[in-house]
Amino acid sequence: SELIKPYLGSKYKVTEIPKSLIFYMSKHSGPVNEIQWCPVQERSHMLLSASMDKTVKVWDAVDTGCCLKTYSCHSCAVRAARWSSCGRRILSGGFDSTLHLTDVETGKQIFSSKTEFRISALKFHPTESNVFICGGFSPEVKAWDLRTSKVLRVYKAAVQQTLDILFLPEGREFLTSTDAVSRDSADRTIVAWDFQSAAKISNQIFHERYTCPSLTLHPKESVFVAQTNGNYMALFSAQRPYRINKKKRYEGHKVEGFAVGCEFSPDGTLLVTGSSDGKVFFYNYHTSRIIRTLSAHKEACVSAIFHPVLPSLLATCDWAGEIKIWQ
Repeated sequence: SELIKPYLGSKYKVTEIPKSLIFYMSKHSGPVNEIQWCPVQERSHMLLSASMDKTVKVWDAVDTGCCLKTYSCHSCAVRAARWSSCGRRILSGGFDSTLHLTDVETGKQIFSSKTEFRISALKFHPTESNVFICGGFSPEVKAWDLRTSKVLRVYKAAVQQTLDILFLPEGREFLTSTDAVSRDSADRTIVAWDFQSAAKISNQIFHERYTCPSLTLHPKESVFVAQTNGNYMALFSAQRPYRINKKKRYEGHKVEGFAVGCEFSPDGTLLVTGSSDGKVFFYNYHTSRIIRTLSAHKEACVSAIFHPVLPSLLATCDWAGEIKIWQ
C-alpha cells in the first residue's frame, strides 16, 4: 500500500483519535465477531474478519475498502480467527468444533482438525509461531503444534467456557478468562497458567462477580486490562501475583452480554473499546478518563482496533455485520 510505505521503518507517531468515516464495508450477512490487522507491517493494509455467517474475509481496509477474499471452510459460525505471524496464513475456529489453517492466497487448508468442543478463542504463541492455544465451550484449554498437527498440552480448569486467551510477554505464562462466575464465588474468572508445565499459577486474580469477555496487554508497560460485564475495564499487573489496580477503572461504555473487545493504541496512550450501544469509547490510559466517544454503529460495536502503523486509522465492527474504517 502506498499509504503505508512512508510510515514503514519510522518511529510510530502519537496516536490521534479518528474523526471521519473513510470506508463502510458490509459483505457479512451475520454479526462480525473479530477483526485483526495483518501483523506484517508491509501487508498491514489487510484486515481479517470472522463472522457468524460461517465465513472469514480479508479486506483491503486502507486503500480501497474492498473485500479481497472470502473463506468458507466452516459449517457454523466462526467465533475466532487470527493471522499467523508471517501474514500468509489464517487460523480459524468455530462453532462447528473445527480448526483450520488456511493459505491466504490459495484458500487451501494447510491444517484441519476436529475438536471435542465449540471454539471461541484462539491465540498464537508470541515467540513460537507454530504453536497456538485454543479454548471454547469446555473445561479444557489446549496448546497445539502446527508442525505435528497434534495437541502439545492440555490445561484443565473447572469452568464451563473460555472467553479469551492472553499471552504475557515472552509467552512463558498466559491468562484465560472464563465463564465461571457462580453466586457464591468469583474466583477462576481469570486464571494464570504456566505455558510449559500446564500448572495453574493463580485463580485468585479478579474477585468481582463479573465475567471478562476480553483481555488486552499494554504494548509498553507490564499491565493488562480486562473488559468486564460490569460495564467497566479493570487494570491489572502482568506480573505475579497479577494484582488489580484499585485506583483505575475505565467506565462509561456498556458491555451487557456482548463479547466487546478492548485494545490499547500502539503507543499505549489510549485504551479503546466498543460498546453495546454502538459507540466507541477512547479512554486516556493514565487518567482513565473518557477523551471522546464516536457514534460508530447502530448495533453493538464488538471491536475497535487501531492500525499498527498509521497513527489515526481505526477499524470497528458490529453485530449487524458491518465493518467501518475511520481516520
